[in-house]
Formats: sequence, C-alpha cells, structure tokens
Amino acid sequence: MTEIPRWNQAGLTVGEVAARSGVAVSAMHFYERQGLITSRRSPGNQRRYRRETLRRIAMIRIAQRVGIPLAQVRQALDTLPQGRTPTRSDWQQLSETWRAELDERIRALEQLRDDFSDCIGCGCLSLNRCALANPHDIEGTRGRGPVRLLGPKPHS
Repeated sequence: MTEIPRWNQAGLTVGEVAARSGVAVSAMHFYERQGLITSRRSPGNQRRYRRETLRRIAMIRIAQRVGIPLAQVRQALDTLPQGRTPTRSDWQQLSETWRAELDERIRALEQLRDDFSDCIGCGCLSLNRCALANPHDIEGTRGRGPVRLLGPKPHS
C-alpha cells in the first residue's frame, strides 16, 4: 500500500496521486496527454505532480460523472491560473458554465422517460403516435403502415 504523502512533500509521485485520487495511473497519463493535468520530471526522470493536481483530478471526475466531455473540461480548466490550487470559487464558476447544458439534458431525459412509458405497448408499426421515434407524426406524411421499415426517407 502506498504511504500517505507528507503535507510538505515537494511533489507527489504518480502512485501517490493515483492512490489519493482514486484514479488509475493509466487514466492520469491520459489526463496529462489531454492537457488536463501537468507534471514535472524529477532528477531521476520520474513524474512529480503538484498537490493541486489532486483537486484538478477531483474536478475532472465530477465533471465526467455528469457527462461533461473532457474537451470542455480542459477548456474550463485552462481558464484557471496555473500554480495554485483551484478554489471553491473556481469550481462554482466552472459549474455555472455547465449548468444550462445540464438543465437541458435533465429536461430531455425527463421527457424521454415520460414519453417512453407511452411507447412500450403501443404496437404502432406505422409509428403514428410515437413521440420518441416519430415526433409530431412526421412519418405519417410518408404513407400508411411501417414506413420507417419499408425504405429510406425521400430527400427533402
């Protein structure tokens, strides 16, 4: 088991950061290639991470958990000053930038959930009522029966 790093230790090893953050070493290397975290090299050519890397990784993991793409996470983290630990205020600012997108996803998932229950037993091969696959019965304008299964849509 990896020892807990001392609070005044100059740099954390990849194993120490992995143990503290709960992220696999391979994921850390991936994050580094993606520009999400940085390291420096020790005199023995080993990676060393600053302590704020732990907070950055926590922020990355939280953003990933709610579905924020890593490219957006990197853009957001790029707005933070290097050389200091991201603060609560930093996180509040970053999370606000994603709030509208998350609200839209929640709305879409709630609508999907509500419409899905109507879809389960409808058996409408023409899909004239299906709010999921055929919103506003646009397939109904193509003819009767299972028009989605009969061939490609005509080009508009």
